[in-house]
Amino acid sequence: MRARGFLVAASALALTACAAGPPPEVATPVPVLPDAFLFAPDPSASASLAALMPVADPAFDTLAAQALASSPTLGEAAARVEEARAGADRAGAERLPEIGANGSVTGQRSNPGSFGGGLPPGISFDTERVSYAANVTARWDLDLFGRLRAQERGALARFDAANARARAVRIALLAEIAASVIDWRTLAAREREIRSDLASAEELARLAGVRERSGIAPGFDRVRAEGSAAGSRSRLVALESERARLLGRLVTLTAQGGAQVRAALAQENPAALDPPPPATLPSVLLANRPDVIAAAADLAAADAALAAAARRRFPVFDLSGAIGLLAFGIGDVFDNESLVGSLAGSIAGPLLDFGRIAAEIDGAAAGKRAAFEAYRGAVYTALGDAEAAYGVVATADAEAAAAAREAAALQRAARLANARFEAGLVDFLTVLDARRAADASGERAAAAQGRARRARVLLWQALGGGTLR
Repeated sequence: MRARGFLVAASALALTACAAGPPPEVATPVPVLPDAFLFAPDPSASASLAALMPVADPAFDTLAAQALASSPTLGEAAARVEEARAGADRAGAERLPEIGANGSVTGQRSNPGSFGGGLPPGISFDTERVSYAANVTARWDLDLFGRLRAQERGALARFDAANARARAVRIALLAEIAASVIDWRTLAAREREIRSDLASAEELARLAGVRERSGIAPGFDRVRAEGSAAGSRSRLVALESERARLLGRLVTLTAQGGAQVRAALAQENPAALDPPPPATLPSVLLANRPDVIAAAADLAAADAALAAAARRRFPVFDLSGAIGLLAFGIGDVFDNESLVGSLAGSIAGPLLDFGRIAAEIDGAAAGKRAAFEAYRGAVYTALGDAEAAYGVVATADAEAAAAAREAAALQRAARLANARFEAGLVDFLTVLDARRAADASGERAAAAQGRARRARVLLWQALGGGTLR
């Protein structure tokens, strides 16, 4: 009879919960991507993704290793992953029985007057009593409707999202270090070009001074030549402020001292290569970009949260039990009569909550819609980044080639003007004008080459990074 009553109560609770209806459906279709990138390179001439990074530069190799070992941002990301892992472990443990143990010693004193008048003759009781107890308890939520399973799925999805975000931090860190090292090498190339300009300007100033002292040229020629040399010296000084900024940035990224960073940057750099960009497809971004992977994991977590909220409408079935010892004398603790135990089953569920659970379900459904839109946003952000990075590489290569041709032409013109001047075919002003036109052309070419190498780092990051070795 009791079992029948229990089944009737359980059925009533289940039917009451089911009457609220299923949770709302939230469509999450896969975003439609184009078949190819607009600025995609020729697949037959493409290189590997890792080749886009300055992996042959010992400075990058040293600084990257130091950053991966001690960067605070990576340490924080790793801690977030461990936090998410602990949450997933806790959610998984919630599905298993909970077993505990307790022990107690209880002293009790009773007032005989609490029983009213005098007791019948021959009847007495102890007014003071001490009991000794030790128990093992267990409780288990059967999770018949999957609420705990949904919560575990959500926790595992959040762990995946934390892993993906840690990978994104690592990629961003390596990309910033690579860009800073490239900028440092570019500064060295620009300095060489400026010093070459300075040497030419100083030679012209010396020649103009000789002509002035010989009385065959006005002092104005010397002043203009010295002005050109002063401009080159000013550009050299400006490079030092850029070096200081890069050094400070690398100290922040690598968590190393300035002297250590400077020593790493002082290592010889082999001839840098500018490999063609790798050919890939937009669909590959869904599996390679850590921000897209994290957004997909957030969407899975939101879906699990909606499922868990919907399952709150159903009753919870609990089993609980205890087994232990209870004795009123320390010497009787291990007697057979001291063994006690209990076993119980319970069911609890909502009857009238006046819309509380429905509001929670609606909130979870809105959260899932928001997570889906965030996922779509991450996908199209990745697509836009990759398209832009491919285009920037193409235009940066074209700019570098054009700047190199310009520098070569202007330097050749300056040499020809100087040769014609020595032959007496042109005046000194023509030589000076040709020299001034050539000044900074080599520096501009070096800077353009640096931008082309930096664009490859941008493309590496846009395509999701990857293994460098």
